[in-house]
Amino acid sequence: MYYAQVNQQSPHLSRVITVIGNGQVMATPSSVQLQIEVQTQGQNVQGPQQENAMIMNRVIQSLVALGIPKEQIQTASYTITPQYNFEDGKQIFNGYEVINAITVNVANTDNMGLIIDTAVENGANRIANIQFKNDHVDTYYQQALSLALQNAQLKAKTIAETMHLPLQPLPIEIVEEQANTPILYRSIAVSSGVTPIEQGQIAINATVRVKFQY
Repeated sequence: MYYAQVNQQSPHLSRVITVIGNGQVMATPSSVQLQIEVQTQGQNVQGPQQENAMIMNRVIQSLVALGIPKEQIQTASYTITPQYNFEDGKQIFNGYEVINAITVNVANTDNMGLIIDTAVENGANRIANIQFKNDHVDTYYQQALSLALQNAQLKAKTIAETMHLPLQPLPIEIVEEQANTPILYRSIAVSSGVTPIEQGQIAINATVRVKFQY
């Protein structure tokens, strides 16, 4: 019986180490945005509408008097909502609620307490969505990205040395993971005196997925 000889070659197996690299840079906020609201209620629409308009105009004028340009003050929302109570399973009309909300953008974060207190003293009754931002996020992100790549390289080296693997120094694939926009969000409780606002720092993060061959 005749058997043909067949040469079989083992396919080249690509052996890969995949690591996740993380980098973080802390940045001081350079601007802040907050939402100031005036809420009024009444049995008919006209009453709370007129009251709300009067109060909000006073609030805006007080902010302008602090040196905030009018173009940095913008209407965020304006709603008129009927209010109801439920008694003995029945829905009873209880007037209207009018909410006027403005967004204020401020470059000087040190004056936040004064701005909030001034708005409240002039009739604002809700402060929300305080967001600290940095106007040079891209610069800080590039630094974080560099740290993430160094972190990935160090991880791969540690794994290779521990497992006694001949790691190739250059990566065969680098994938930048999507980063979220860094915004430091805070809610506060309004109190008498100068309201303390601590701006803290913004964490700007970068993440990469890197593959090394060995």
